[in-house]
Amino acid sequence: MMFYCRDSELEKMNRRYDNGQFECIVIYGRRRVGKTALINEFCKGKPTILFSALDSTEQENLETLSRAVFAYKYPGSDMGARFDTYEDAFNEIGRIASEERLVFVIDEYPYLAKAKSAVSSILQHLIDHRWVHTKLYLILCGSSMSFMENQVLGHESPLYGRRTGQFKIEPLNYRETAVFHPELSEEDNALIYGITGGVPHYINKLGVRGSVDDALLENLFDRSGYLFEEPENLLKQELREPAVYNAVIRAIAEGASRMNEIATKTGTETGPCSKYIHTLMELGIIKKETPVTERPGKKTIYLLADQFFRFWYRFVPKNIIAVASGRIGETYDRAVKAHLADYMGLTFENMCRQYLLYYAEDLPIAMCDLGQWWGTDRKTRRQVQIDIIGCPAEGSEYIIGSCKYKKEKTGLDELERLRSYAAVFGKGSRYHYYIFSKAGFTEGLENAGQRGEVRLVTLEEMYSMS
Repeated sequence: MMFYCRDSELEKMNRRYDNGQFECIVIYGRRRVGKTALINEFCKGKPTILFSALDSTEQENLETLSRAVFAYKYPGSDMGARFDTYEDAFNEIGRIASEERLVFVIDEYPYLAKAKSAVSSILQHLIDHRWVHTKLYLILCGSSMSFMENQVLGHESPLYGRRTGQFKIEPLNYRETAVFHPELSEEDNALIYGITGGVPHYINKLGVRGSVDDALLENLFDRSGYLFEEPENLLKQELREPAVYNAVIRAIAEGASRMNEIATKTGTETGPCSKYIHTLMELGIIKKETPVTERPGKKTIYLLADQFFRFWYRFVPKNIIAVASGRIGETYDRAVKAHLADYMGLTFENMCRQYLLYYAEDLPIAMCDLGQWWGTDRKTRRQVQIDIIGCPAEGSEYIIGSCKYKKEKTGLDELERLRSYAAVFGKGSRYHYYIFSKAGFTEGLENAGQRGEVRLVTLEEMYSMS
C-alpha cells in the first residue's frame, strides 16, 4: 500500500531522529486517520521495538511487551521468556538505547495505561533519571484524543513536560485526498472526499478503481462490504452504550442541530444527552459551531464532523431494506445518486474554506478566523446564512463567500444576495466577495468578476496545482 501526504510529519520526525538525542514524541488522532501508517513509514530501516498495547490485562500486556523486546534482541528465535515486571522490560530497553540509536514505539498507549495505571509515573521516572541520557527515540501513540490530551500532554499528567514533540494527525484535506486517484475528475475526487472525509483508511477501503458508484455498491451498500459495518464496529469498540450514541448521531444526521432538538428526538434528558454529545465530540464524530465573530451561546449548533459518518447515516439507514435484500443496485440511482449533489453542499463549503486557508493566492486580507455565520435579518425577520466569513487579523475588511454545488451555472443574483447578506452581517467597513461554483458562472457574473466586484472560483481551479 502506498504512503501518501504525511511528508511534513515524516521530515520533522526524521530530523529529530538524526540528532541522536533522547526524544519523546507523542502522536495522536482519531482512529483510521493514519497514525500507525506514519509510524511504520518512519521506522523503516531503523532499529525499532514496536509494542502495540492490548485492551486487556496488565499481565497480558507485559507478555506482549516482553515478546517485542526479545524479538528485537534475538530476531528469528521463538523464545518464550518474559520479564517479571514492566520496570525490568523498560530498563532493558534503556540499556540497549545506551549503546545504539533505538526507536521504541508504544502504540495504543491508552490501553496500556488502562491496564497498568502506574505506567505514566514509571515512564516519567525513567525519562528523568535514565532515558534522558540515552539514544532512545520514544513514541507514544493513541487514538483516544481526550486521554492523550489530558493524561499524556495535560499539565496534571506525570508525563507533562517530558515530550519533546507532538503530532496531532488530522484527516487529509480535499486536495490531499485527490492524490490517491489523480486519474479521476475533480467532481469524482470531491465526492470521494465527501464520502471518506480524507481518512486514508476509508479511501483505501472504498476501493475506487473506475466508477465511484460501483465502489459504493461493492464496498459500502453491501452487507459483506467492510465499510457497511464500520460505524457500528467503531462505536462498539469505543463506547459502552453504542445504541444510545447511534441514536444521537442519527438524530443529527436527520437535521436536529440544537441540544433540545437532539434530546427530544432521542428521548433522553438534556443532561445525559449533553454527556453523549461531549463524548462523540472527543471522538471527532460530532462538532459544535457558533457563528464566527460570536461567542458560544444560544446560537450553538451541533453537526457531524466525520464525513464518513455523515454519509453513512444519510444514505444507509433509509436504504437498509434494499441493501439487505441485495436490491440496492436497482434503486441506487434514485435513492442515492440523485441526492449526492444536495449531500455535497456542506462538504463543498468545507472544501472552499480549506481552499482559502491553504491554497488561495493573493488573498485581500490576512485572516485570523474563518467560518460560517448566521443570524436574523431585522427587516424581513428571515434567517440569513453566509457560507464563508473570513475575519481580518486587523482592520475591518472581511471576506464574504458563497458556495454552490449545483449543475446549473451561478448567476449575478448570487452576488446581489451575498451583498444583502453582508449588510445583515454588518460588521465590516469593506467586503471582499468570493463565489465558488461547481458548474461555473453565467456571463453576467463573469463580467462582474472581470470588473473586480467579486472573485470567482471553479471546482477545477480549487484542484489546480499551478
